[in-house]
Amino acid sequence: MKFLLHYLPVLVLLAFIACKKETNTPQYSIGKNRFTLNIDGVEREFYVHVPGSYDGSTAYPVVFMLHGTSGDGEKFYDGSGWKEVGETEGIITVFPSSGRYCINDPVDDIKTTTKWNIQPDASWTFCPNQTPLDDIKFLRSALTDLEQRFSLDTKRIYLVGFSNGGAMAAKCAVEMSDVLAAVVESASSFYLDSVTYTPKRKLPVTFQIGNDDWGPGNEGPDLPLSQFDSLLNYPDFKYYRIAQAHIRHFGLDPNYTITGDTTVAVIAHYTSNSGLSDNIFQFVMMKGIQHNYPSFAAQANWNWLKQFKLP
Repeated sequence: MKFLLHYLPVLVLLAFIACKKETNTPQYSIGKNRFTLNIDGVEREFYVHVPGSYDGSTAYPVVFMLHGTSGDGEKFYDGSGWKEVGETEGIITVFPSSGRYCINDPVDDIKTTTKWNIQPDASWTFCPNQTPLDDIKFLRSALTDLEQRFSLDTKRIYLVGFSNGGAMAAKCAVEMSDVLAAVVESASSFYLDSVTYTPKRKLPVTFQIGNDDWGPGNEGPDLPLSQFDSLLNYPDFKYYRIAQAHIRHFGLDPNYTITGDTTVAVIAHYTSNSGLSDNIFQFVMMKGIQHNYPSFAAQANWNWLKQFKLP
């Protein structure tokens, strides 16, 4: 009894430490999770799908999926198809939400909506008195938070974005290429011809767009896939500008080869002009797709992304 009384303070301290450690253990649920972070005084949210096969014993790859204008993380959790692919393929899928702003858009004039901060590379501007959020800081912080919660394969972190999220994916391909293995930009990308960015690492990038997704308001009519080669070389058309931006930013050989089926999709393949094996770019034009992220895209994007790992 005296022995126990003598060591009681130590035992209480050990119990307190054990309790504190358990309390600090990151919590999550299989399936849908909503996490928040305070970034520069603003609460930011991201949804995470944890597949049923995850038990912490194996390091899992991660895919971030960035929504477009007017969307949010939960909408893309529900509708992008990525949580389903994550479940079947064994991927932790992440759906962050952008900020919400008043913007001045040349197509829709002044409106309040959700937007990723892709400035200065955009056709729209923030209204006066808006405070743009640092989305790169948010996404990096979300990744750090995930590393504390889960067993992650940090050489297999990927990012996909649609529309305004596709343009944000292009920004991430430059500013987060030190932590991303590969990136997919869907339906939007770099906008300005006059700017050259220096990526932290020259990484694999796919840009994909539907043949109905062009013109004012991103509406058709159909562009024949048989004219893909000509469109890539027509200076006044956005396909040319997007391809040239990637060549300029990532040091690509301007010569390309085209593969695919003009009844489904055609792909222009670009390689590094300095011989780097992972420094590649593919431009995909899909038949019959308007301005949306098609139902088959998540699986098709994963089949491409999973080839690559960080060095």
